[in-house]
Amino acid sequence: MERTFGIIKPDAVASGKAGAILEMVERAGFRIRGMKMTRLSRAQAEAFYAVHRERPFYASLVNFMTEGPVVVMVLEREDAIRAWRETMGATNPANAAEGTIRKRFAESIERNAVHGSDAPETAAVEIPFFFSTAELLESSAAA
Repeated sequence: MERTFGIIKPDAVASGKAGAILEMVERAGFRIRGMKMTRLSRAQAEAFYAVHRERPFYASLVNFMTEGPVVVMVLEREDAIRAWRETMGATNPANAAEGTIRKRFAESIERNAVHGSDAPETAAVEIPFFFSTAELLESSAAA
């Protein structure tokens, strides 16, 4: 089993789409091992997206991610990173496949409803950014 990190972004939470997105998460075979609603401070958003600090969209991304509540999640299943990225769809909703989260709910390339880790190394940094080990449910065959 593999774990990945996901965020339901402020645009999707504000428009009441979080429940529909969570339904898509579960239908795609993910087990939610951790989840909480939070509001990012500017410092948290700047730190989380520090990898993009030199990019022209960094300031607007930080502003967007601090404008309202988000839902952060730890998702688990076989090949979770690839499967979550497939479930989300392309970053630009115009290029996203039918039936993906971004095709259904994203407003634009920046206001694109969800975030997901792009590699195991990224997930290993992003998950503990928001969750302590004690906050995550353990994997089990019965779960």
